[in-house]
Amino acid sequence: MLSCQKDSFFLPEDISYFNHAYMSPSLHSVQEAGILGMAKQKLPYQFSPDDFFKPTEELRKIFARIIGCTEPERIVVIPSTSYAMANIANNLKIHPGENIVLIGEQFPSNVYPWRRLSANKNVILKTVSPPKENFERGKRWNEAILEAIDSQTRMISMGHVHWADGTCFDLKAIRKRSREVGALLVVDGTQSVGALPFDLADIEADALVCAGYKWLLGPYSMGLAYFGEYFDEGTPIEENWMNRLKSENFGALI
Repeated sequence: MLSCQKDSFFLPEDISYFNHAYMSPSLHSVQEAGILGMAKQKLPYQFSPDDFFKPTEELRKIFARIIGCTEPERIVVIPSTSYAMANIANNLKIHPGENIVLIGEQFPSNVYPWRRLSANKNVILKTVSPPKENFERGKRWNEAILEAIDSQTRMISMGHVHWADGTCFDLKAIRKRSREVGALLVVDGTQSVGALPFDLADIEADALVCAGYKWLLGPYSMGLAYFGEYFDEGTPIEENWMNRLKSENFGALI
């Protein structure tokens, strides 16, 4: 089980080892399901429209239970964290001179989209670096994040647990501060969801993005994301036929 450290951290010399060590092993049940799926593809004529939709619907319901989401239809299957972040960037209403608050030494998937947005829209990126001293490091880092959020902040995009050193961030306090200035809170839950409790009723994140290969014990190149009401009228970065209303009616696709 992951230990969420607020005031201590572990950072080995070889960070690549640390990252790979925390990629989850496949459960026997996951391997068996994968083998069954591959075997089924040998007989593609046995596939029905339900086979395209029912497994995904069940997956969305399971993830919704994990994160305390009462609306499973707000859960989507994603190929990667960066994919979900690109959709968020594509639908973020932000103006030149306004800012996005990021966390220092964040994983690149939660940095590169905002760099592009900053370059294209003249948006300011405010990166809150960790304190140099180890004394009450997590506490002081959380305080610095709260101080960085101001009236020009339109979004805070951050992890629940830092991917490299295990710092646990006070999302409830950050959510409260973001509400005061009208900013969105986007959470990368890859490092915590599935191992630590996460309740949308408490955090009220506008979006929660999770890669599947860590504590969700899933495969690589697959993840899950929650999108709140802010994104209801958004425009996706691709036109996926399966995401459209009544797409399960194959006879009407033409």
